[in-house]
Amino acid sequence: MKRMLASAVLLAVLAPDGAGAQAAIPGALDRALGSLSAGAGGTGPGLGLSLQLLLVMGLLTILPSLILMMTSFTRILVVLAILRQALGLQQSPPNQVLIGLALFLSLFVMAPTLERVNAEAVAPYAEGRINAEQGIAAGGRAFRAFMIRQTRDRDLAMFADMAHLPKFRSAAEVPFSILLPAFVTSELKTAFQIGFMLFLPFLVIDLVVSSVLMSLGMMMMSPMVVSLPFKLLLFVLVDGWALLMGSLAASFA
Repeated sequence: MKRMLASAVLLAVLAPDGAGAQAAIPGALDRALGSLSAGAGGTGPGLGLSLQLLLVMGLLTILPSLILMMTSFTRILVVLAILRQALGLQQSPPNQVLIGLALFLSLFVMAPTLERVNAEAVAPYAEGRINAEQGIAAGGRAFRAFMIRQTRDRDLAMFADMAHLPKFRSAAEVPFSILLPAFVTSELKTAFQIGFMLFLPFLVIDLVVSSVLMSLGMMMMSPMVVSLPFKLLLFVLVDGWALLMGSLAASFA
């Protein structure tokens, strides 16, 4: 039951903010959850068991996309990939390691938001104090607060103009259909800004090594091979991993 509610909370971001649409989707989820709790005998009202399972499986297929697009995962993973490229390493660290680092650092960054979702949505619903519709709304407010803080006003205004919507007077009026693409756009822009700053010192090392090799007449020697140990040495001397992880986590403050 808790797992289904967590999936439903994440699904809330795809629902438009109109009153009719907000009432329709959570109402259907509430009826499905109620019939599931009645047992597999099909005695509860609502959808049949096969349709309920189909609905749950459909929710699970979109969960990875929601995790990618609603959390800090995208920014962190893009920065780590740019760092690997700046160092001149092709497969070290491997993709699995980068994804694992991005995932666990995202859990660290999103911990306050997840705790708020648990306190305001998951725990009250498990105790029977609120229904599914109220739980989805509470969980959506927690994610909305995080996403609004990381989204640029220019990106929000751009997507609002494209949708021909009036200017929003408060963050609560921003629909998720506008907030989600604006948030992803802002995250990508921030990630590339951080990646550019990471690339500069390693680019300087490449230029210096290339100039030295050309002045010595060693044109057949690859500058990338010679500069790689110096770039690794610089990264280790400044304690690059700790500095990068701390800076990434602090960028969401």
